[in-house]
Amino acid sequence: MKKKIAIIMERADITLGGAERSVFELTTALSALNYEVHILAATGQTNAGNIHILCPGSPGERVYFFNFAEVLKKHLSENKYDIIHSVLPFDFADVYQPRGGTYAESIVRNAASYRNKFVESYKKLMAFTNLRRTVLLKAERKLCQGTDGPAIIALSQYVKKQFQRHYKTDEQRITVIHNGVKTNKRINTDQADRFRSQILAELGIKEADNPVLFLFVAHNFRLKGLPCLIEAMKTAANRRTEREAFLIVAGNGKINKYRRLAKELNPSRKIRKIIFLGSVNQIQNALSIIDVGVLPTFYDPSSRFILEALAAGKPVITTTFNGATDLFTNNRHGKVIDSPENTDELAEAINYFTNTMNIQQASQAIIEDNIKDKVSMNRAAKQLTTVYESVLQRKGQR
Repeated sequence: MKKKIAIIMERADITLGGAERSVFELTTALSALNYEVHILAATGQTNAGNIHILCPGSPGERVYFFNFAEVLKKHLSENKYDIIHSVLPFDFADVYQPRGGTYAESIVRNAASYRNKFVESYKKLMAFTNLRRTVLLKAERKLCQGTDGPAIIALSQYVKKQFQRHYKTDEQRITVIHNGVKTNKRINTDQADRFRSQILAELGIKEADNPVLFLFVAHNFRLKGLPCLIEAMKTAANRRTEREAFLIVAGNGKINKYRRLAKELNPSRKIRKIIFLGSVNQIQNALSIIDVGVLPTFYDPSSRFILEALAAGKPVITTTFNGATDLFTNNRHGKVIDSPENTDELAEAINYFTNTMNIQQASQAIIEDNIKDKVSMNRAAKQLTTVYESVLQRKGQR
């Protein structure tokens, strides 16, 4: 008989971001392993039979944490599940797996991304005036302290260290199961070819120019280090390289401020070094026609974009504040920068991959070391089942 799993999330909508998309991909992978998986969400729009919207018609974009908790408890009292797996800090869950790392670390790193000590201090202080964030932080701290409570799953070693540093969480409660992505996405070659032609036209260059295309994908441009990346592109452009570097920025972030920064890079040339595409629906098509994925992030528990780039066989550049670095080797599959603010080191990494041989060697190493399987959501789901079985065993012993 199939084990019945309930995965609790706030909003069942994959258009909102990587965390929501990850939950849906995990659900599919667990279903393939013969689990009956249900999603319990506060809000969302879906007709899927295994997705239960428990607070339909709620005013505003968010449902109050304690209101959602009461509705969940009622649902759980009326429906039996073998495992309750939550991405929110509900202490009645069997498994807690925050997709965004800890609330405490996200506050610290978000403040750091402003790159101004006064603003950083102000943002840390103001974080506690946000009622929703404060409630979640307190609930998470309470859940993570002590020896009892839900099994805690960290998406990376970085997230595990967050639990230990901020909450003194007992190491025995934490299991690291590295983040994963769907790795068998199909590429539409005709669409990809048209996409590349469109990009080259916007940049004002031709295939004969032999460009190196770097792809940056994010929604929160500041937090993910786009200002630092633009600065590094300026520095890199002043150095002689085998091929010329160009940056493609994708995502729904606020563009105007960064577009002005990008214009400063080439104020008098017809060729543009940086273009902004807005949202890109088929990321696998975009990855198929670029050379390097880059995300100099201030904070990422484990970036889906970097994992998707690796799955596509592309070298990557990111920072030590990205848990995805657990799944590839620095200086073999890509480059890891100590801080997004180290723009000189970031510029060196960009110029390193303007060399054709360096790109080819990193891409070949990704294939040889089977990185695609290491970043797979199927791998993550299989590892998760061992935690489920451990929880079921403990329940049986009560």
